[in-house]
Amino acid sequence: MTAPDPAPDFVRATRRSYDAVAGEYARWTRDELAAKPLERGVLAAFAELAAADGRGLPVADVGCGTGRVTGHLHGLGLGLDVFGIDLAPGMLAVAREEHPGLRFEEGSMLALDLPDRSLGGLLAWYSTIHVPDEELPRAFAEFHRVLAPGAPVQLGFQVGDEPLRMTEALGEEVSLVFHRRQPERVAALLRAAGLEVRAVLWKERETEGPFPERAPQGFVLARRPQEA
Repeated sequence: MTAPDPAPDFVRATRRSYDAVAGEYARWTRDELAAKPLERGVLAAFAELAAADGRGLPVADVGCGTGRVTGHLHGLGLGLDVFGIDLAPGMLAVAREEHPGLRFEEGSMLALDLPDRSLGGLLAWYSTIHVPDEELPRAFAEFHRVLAPGAPVQLGFQVGDEPLRMTEALGEEVSLVFHRRQPERVAALLRAAGLEVRAVLWKERETEGPFPERAPQGFVLARRPQEA
């Protein structure tokens, strides 16, 4: 008999949904960063800070999906030891196929299988969007726990006050909730978790080009404080 899955309902729904669309999702997003210079700039700044302040420790892309951003960070040539973590085995299978030289692990941001202070940087690029409001402090507490003092954490997410619920995506049946949040609210929760907020950015939604957006985009950069 198969043991019951102890994960929360939203985790199981998110995992199933991304497993269902993994292959098509990889094809759909493959060229997205190439079309978004501002996002590339945000990621480059995070990577430089991780290289400078991360003590040479690994950098985790938490909620890495198919590994496209993990691969982008690795390709910046800053010497980052970057690896990916994701809920969905199907997405990880694609990531390993497309980026065979990088490491990808299955896991949840609510309970990272990492030692305390073991990361030189943490990226949560449009992955906290599936975490309900009541669970977000738990995720941010985990981010604080696993980051080394001085190491940066970078978030990307959609801006808004109401969630978007999807039951179909890329031709597949899914059950996904996209929690849109105000950047200052995210920043306040990071501060409450003991992290220092370094930058808060709001970007109006793109309406042209190959990747139009449904909502404005938010980016918050923080770090675990240096120890005295």
